[in-house]
Amino acid sequence: MQVIVRDNNVEQALRVLKRRMQKEGIFREIRARQSYEKPSERRIREEAEAISRHRKLARKKLQREGLLPMKKAARPRPGSERPAPRREDAGEA
Repeated sequence: MQVIVRDNNVEQALRVLKRRMQKEGIFREIRARQSYEKPSERRIREEAEAISRHRKLARKKLQREGLLPMKKAARPRPGSERPAPRREDAGEA
């Protein structure tokens, strides 16, 4: 895999390289090969990944067809939102 460095911009070339490696799945493969995985565990993991891929594709298809609502925007976690600022003159009249 080659990445061309233009105008001595090494940072941009590294970003491009990381993006390409992510797309190719190299990081996932490195993580998987760090320790031995029994064949039975590998089979179970691959089946679970296939099921989740299939469900995701089916969910997207139903969303495109309008049978399921589109994914909502990210909501803040409960308790993480700040309370409204208190006004000193509120309630005093």
